[in-house]
Amino acid sequence: MIEREEMPYDVVIVGGGPAGLSTAIRLKQVDPEIQVCVLEKGSEVGAHILSGATFDPKALDELLPEWREMDCPMAETPVTDNWHWHLTRGKKFSIPHAIQPKFMSNHGNYTGSLGNLCRWLAEQAEALEVEIFPGFPAAEILYDDNGAVIGVQTGDMGVGRDGEPKGDFQPGMNLLGKYTVFCEGARGHLTKRLKAKYDLEANCEPQIYGLGMKELWDIDPDKHVPGRVIHTQGWPLSENDAWGGGFLYHQANGQVSLGFVAALDYKNPYIYPFEEFQRWKQHPEIKAILEGGKRVAYGARAINEGGWQSVPQLAFPGGVLAGCSAGFVNVPRIKGSHTAMKSGMLAAESIAAAVKAERAHDTLQDYDDAVRSSWIADELKLVQNAEPLVAKWGGEMGTVLAGADMWLRTLFGFGITKPMKHHTDASCLQRADLYKPIDYPKPDGVISFDRLTSVSYSFTNHEEEQPCHLQLKDPAIPTKVNLPVYAGPEARYCPAGVYEFVADESAGGDALKLQINSQNCVHCKTCDIKDPTQNIEWVTPEGGGGPNYPNM
Repeated sequence: MIEREEMPYDVVIVGGGPAGLSTAIRLKQVDPEIQVCVLEKGSEVGAHILSGATFDPKALDELLPEWREMDCPMAETPVTDNWHWHLTRGKKFSIPHAIQPKFMSNHGNYTGSLGNLCRWLAEQAEALEVEIFPGFPAAEILYDDNGAVIGVQTGDMGVGRDGEPKGDFQPGMNLLGKYTVFCEGARGHLTKRLKAKYDLEANCEPQIYGLGMKELWDIDPDKHVPGRVIHTQGWPLSENDAWGGGFLYHQANGQVSLGFVAALDYKNPYIYPFEEFQRWKQHPEIKAILEGGKRVAYGARAINEGGWQSVPQLAFPGGVLAGCSAGFVNVPRIKGSHTAMKSGMLAAESIAAAVKAERAHDTLQDYDDAVRSSWIADELKLVQNAEPLVAKWGGEMGTVLAGADMWLRTLFGFGITKPMKHHTDASCLQRADLYKPIDYPKPDGVISFDRLTSVSYSFTNHEEEQPCHLQLKDPAIPTKVNLPVYAGPEARYCPAGVYEFVADESAGGDALKLQINSQNCVHCKTCDIKDPTQNIEWVTPEGGGGPNYPNM
């Protein structure tokens, strides 16, 4: 038995993103004496944060009303110009905002780095005496004898590839709380366990996801229009019976943030989301903006796309889910930070009242009720059929139907159909023999790039001598099922080149085996989501490992 240090708090928060930090700040605003800690698996707050981002300040206005006068980096670039393009292979067609519901406008929003916003929020939290521990991932959930959550255990440091302690071994700590708030982001590995243990998804649809890939570019100053926001849909995914869209935001310091989101419910196993992103950048309208510029950063992250019908039960004995652990992304708006922050604030208010009443480790049903009666629910109900209509009817017809549904819900309170159901992204993948391989163009090294070069721009680093954090439930499945049936989709859906099929020298070199290059992992969670046999389990690596995103 390993002896572990125990640190008691009133509240333990897992995740230093917008939801976790908003929870911490609101707790201290309500009760300055409450003891709060935040665990962040990245090397610093913001290191693992990746978003476009066009930011709706609604929740931040509630949390810190004077934020615009507090040197907040998000205040630097208000949205000034808003475009929505439908792309074909060589052309664009502008979609007028007049035909879209008013909430689709970005008037009053800001564009900037969500990572830098989180760094700033961490400063505000620390000024209120919140204890923040970067580089300390929550690896295990702690329960009492009654099955209630009582805290988390941080990951051990100094464990070798064989799972045995090395000379520099340091055991993880037990951080104990009256309540624990899980704000891990999309597809959190502890959240998965909690959903299963407490059957939190018994009365909702399964969560579904998109894969978001992003780059930062320094562009020609003559082409830079601070505050200009561009969204695209259609090409190139439309050519392969899939859907998604791109974004390009003119931010501060002569930079543009651009990226591509591919819905992970695609059927064709030959689809290669990273290569679709590279194709998108070669569209004449996008390429014209990038020419003469230079890429400075790259990253990728899964995004919740299930909407309101995929929100699970949010409270369970001893803890709650907040932010993207629960899934509050408004898919048509491509925004979830404001709803994540609001959920954290509501969790804080419920927890503070419970602690004041000297309660602990019970189920905070009032938090779940508060979310479902808040503006989070009002906003997400308006768009709850947008994603499934596009998924069912395709990009063009689906967009028209989604628009009609949103307008009806906005004007009359009902849509063209009742809330629609979802199928898991893993179950959507079909056999490879039903499709032909896709011939993607080679990167030119100027506008488009290869995956491994791109990963170097995420500044990802992992301690090499540690157990692989990408675990196979059955090591035989990749070559016995995934390769012959689905043409080895692991080698394509990962945006970081983690998985590749190589010659198995132990079998004479004629057979193939799956090689996992876990040091490349940018923690996007796509493998955990899209693997058709659900054989891959993402668990947290040693603390501080993963990407180190600057200004993302």
